[in-house]
Amino acid sequence: MKTLSRLALLAGALLLGGCAAMRSVSSDVSSYGEWPAERQPGAYAFERLPSQQARPAESEALEAAARGALAQAGFKPVDAGKEPDVLVQVGVREARTDLSPWDDPLWWRGGFGYWRGGPWVSPRWSLGMRYDFPRYERQVALLIRDRASGKPLFETRASSEGSSRLDDAVLGAMFQAAMMDFPRLGVNPRRVVVELPH
Repeated sequence: MKTLSRLALLAGALLLGGCAAMRSVSSDVSSYGEWPAERQPGAYAFERLPSQQARPAESEALEAAARGALAQAGFKPVDAGKEPDVLVQVGVREARTDLSPWDDPLWWRGGFGYWRGGPWVSPRWSLGMRYDFPRYERQVALLIRDRASGKPLFETRASSEGSSRLDDAVLGAMFQAAMMDFPRLGVNPRRVVVELPH
């Protein structure tokens, strides 16, 4: 009974810790470029690579996640029928790592020992339980180019890792982290924490 109550307490602590951890997203951000000091953010349009054009629904979702970060940096979507000041490319990468118990030569996590019961000594073997959760490495990237010349003006990336897949909230927070210091460059990489809406 004690074991069950301990497991219940541990499960509750993990759930509360997971909820608390998901209130913010911590990303490592690196940014590069030569944004002119006198230039203000202007109107933008997204530019899609051929591979992104082949998956319009995914590209639209990715662009939607980046719009908030661009708006916070001072950019606005170009009006219909007008030319944008800059073109913006966005990208995302996610990799899942599964830890298999067979990766470890002692995957069974058991042990050997001796049990003393009365006057007898006998061998004892135990089997421990181990739970492995997948880890996700996530990265978003954003490139801003001058529309007229095609010159890259600002490039930024944000990477994070966690135990859950990317969703819209985390994706938006990572783009926000990537654009947090625009147009300053800062130290590469630097840690940026973005609070998620409750």
